Amino acid sequence: MNKIQATQNLNKVVTQIEGARLRVSDHHIVKLIAVSKYSNTKDIETLYNVGQRAYGENKVQDLKEKMTTLDELPLEWHFIGHLQKNKINNLIDAKPTLMHSLDSLELAYELNKKLLSKNATMKCLLQINSANEESKTGFSEEEAYEAYNSILNECSAIKLIGVMSIGAHSKERAEIKKSFLSTNKIYEQVKPLGARYCSMGMSSDFELAIECGSNMIRVGSSLFK
Repeated sequence: MNKIQATQNLNKVVTQIEGARLRVSDHHIVKLIAVSKYSNTKDIETLYNVGQRAYGENKVQDLKEKMTTLDELPLEWHFIGHLQKNKINNLIDAKPTLMHSLDSLELAYELNKKLLSKNATMKCLLQINSANEESKTGFSEEEAYEAYNSILNECSAIKLIGVMSIGAHSKERAEIKKSFLSTNKIYEQVKPLGARYCSMGMSSDFELAIECGSNMIRVGSSLFK
């Protein structure tokens, strides 16, 4: 990907974000995370040079390698994949800006225990399976609020600052919208508990996600092509 292509890609996505956020409110701010899991460090550097600062990775090993290679650039790194317990220590050592995928109480307790042992903290989002799909991990809409509260009260090393979900796996816009609105409803419930981010929306559906209240989107293929 050359600089001209990177500029065109980023400008197009930013224009779409602007249109969608203005349909919500003049004051609605949306943070863009560039999902770089299928991209190399050269492409990330190219996109950085045209203005993109925050990047997301699905695998801990890839995150660490790219962070190390691009260490001299002031990038913001997000972990957005499913975290296996045997990778917790590696993720803690990588010190991501935000971990998006806290998808079970079991994982929360284990992560908290290891953070405490390293005298560390981590900002996280609670992952919600708002479409109730077996292929996805995360809390159901019914258990999400209670789980959020439990983690806040019982896991002092985890700093919960919002929620995350993946839109329904459907070609029906109404189904996707329903799943986004479900996540946003939980976000509104946990806002008084300090939640700041509602992370939902990817390349195929981020405009709809923003219109449903998302203020953080994870876009890969539209940026890296």
